[in-house]
Amino acid sequence: MDALLQVSVDGFRFENGSGSCCKPRNNLESGNNLFPNFNESQNQSSPNDSPPTVCLDNSPFLKYINDMLMDEEDFVGESRDIEALQAAERSFYEILQQQSPESDQNTSSSDQNSGDQDFCVPSSTTTSLSDSSALVSNGESQRKYRYRNDEEDDLENNRRNKQPAIFVSEMEELAVKFEHVLLVCKTNQEEEEESAITKQSTPNRAGRPKGSSNKSKTQKTNSVDLRNLLTQCAQAVASFDQRRATDKLKEIRSHSSSNGDGTQRLAFYFAEALEARITGNISPPVSNPFPSSTTSMVDILKAYKLFVHTCPIYVTDYFAANKSIYELSMKATKLHIVDFGVLYGFQWPCLLRALSKRPGGPPMLRVTGIELPQAGFRPSDRVEETGRRLKRFCDQFNVPFEFNFIAKKWESISLDELMINPEETTVVNCIHRLQYTPDETVSLDSPRDTVLKLFRDINPDLFVFAEINGMYNSPFFMTRFREALFHFSSLFDMFDTTIQAEDEHKNRTLLERELLVRDAMSVISCEGAERFARPETYKQWRVRILRAGFKPATISKQIMKEAKEIVRKRYHRDFVIDSDNNWMLQGWKGRVIYAFSCWKPAEKFTNNHVNI
Repeated sequence: MDALLQVSVDGFRFENGSGSCCKPRNNLESGNNLFPNFNESQNQSSPNDSPPTVCLDNSPFLKYINDMLMDEEDFVGESRDIEALQAAERSFYEILQQQSPESDQNTSSSDQNSGDQDFCVPSSTTTSLSDSSALVSNGESQRKYRYRNDEEDDLENNRRNKQPAIFVSEMEELAVKFEHVLLVCKTNQEEEEESAITKQSTPNRAGRPKGSSNKSKTQKTNSVDLRNLLTQCAQAVASFDQRRATDKLKEIRSHSSSNGDGTQRLAFYFAEALEARITGNISPPVSNPFPSSTTSMVDILKAYKLFVHTCPIYVTDYFAANKSIYELSMKATKLHIVDFGVLYGFQWPCLLRALSKRPGGPPMLRVTGIELPQAGFRPSDRVEETGRRLKRFCDQFNVPFEFNFIAKKWESISLDELMINPEETTVVNCIHRLQYTPDETVSLDSPRDTVLKLFRDINPDLFVFAEINGMYNSPFFMTRFREALFHFSSLFDMFDTTIQAEDEHKNRTLLERELLVRDAMSVISCEGAERFARPETYKQWRVRILRAGFKPATISKQIMKEAKEIVRKRYHRDFVIDSDNNWMLQGWKGRVIYAFSCWKPAEKFTNNHVNI
């Protein structure tokens, strides 16, 4: 996605993976608005819209992703048209060569060899190349011909890959179009919501009978207990009985499939993880919590879109976080959000829209986006692009904005790098990312506690936190395996029930492989520092956060009510949402999977703020 939104921006400074950009824009020209329709819809809002509320619609970033996919497919279609034209030209050239006299064969072949040096053949024209091989009479010339075409294929591929970077103005227009789609939270939403509710309610009513019938048929045709086989195989692996483990793996693979039901898919991926643990052949992507570089951005966006459509986790957590931040900043003149794990910034457009319509005008907003460094020469490329995108959002909303970025390991960040100003209302935001920070089982000086201590040293007015509720973090392999088997069984059952359309099965496979299987592979096949997924239960997180110097902040009843309404209206009836001791809990069929909470410092520093 960042590759599609490349925009040249000057004035960045890089210091140890950190920097700043997007300084506040004080003199905004309303006449240069690129989106008159959107502003007209804002101006036509009734006085009853004040004070504004955080958008309850869960589709702004879905519309953004959908528009990105459409433009990407158009770009791919244009590339295919170019390849087809080049293939036609190549075939016409070969016909002319075939019409030459046999007596001039040697001359024509030499002319062909000299002319091919300036003729670019696309890599997709394999059929044309196979046909043209008949024109070459001897083996030596045939080898030369193919060698030159391989070089020309590489040149053509490189030139085609560079095309998006050349047309910078077109990419800027495309980026602006993406942002416009992302920011329209309420335009033409009623029809889309009705269609979405109708589409979602249909599998809700029919999903449970279908799921039960499918499971009953599976039990009749296949009486093998795959979970029991997986446990037996894991026990053999733990006792270093490689022969028995290999036999069990063969039996599991004969009854599992990546395209079967939830239990079969779970067994298939867990068998791969157990085999990786036995052989020690762990692919590099498994050691990274981010999607693999071999997966195209289009596929990642489709998988993410499917996840948001079928699961309310991100929707409700983002809503609760933004609503809590908005309520805190109702009277603030300066707002500073320190976002640990900003990624693509999907959380913030609805909050920016609400702040722009705040009574008395929006506050001066400063966002510090923090991410783990990327591999390669530009470790902060993703977070920089997110900052540029948020800057353009704020310009359209007339929100004064400044963005700073840091791309490094979180436990190595110092308080001075964050540039905390006591005059600002400060918020620390960390959604679904702290589980990837190592704990005391990796180092005696727990990096996880170090990061929480940094949160406390920031002395925020509000700490917004959400994380997975997982118990598969034991240092003992069998205990960890059983808990992971139980946890991921619920997730695979969730996607098996909510995704009924056959055309979504491909995206479901990608979704499970990139969002679920990576964590499962890390938990099962890796040990020590190589295991990056280290979740804890929300009760364990509570102990850590309390120990770091925070106290719980009550989630308002209105937020809980609206979050439950989102889940009830738009998602499957087996999704549950409840509260427990100032935590908002989300789960599937009674099992708690994710937890959300808000915190405040137990005692505010008297030199900066008034004591609570």
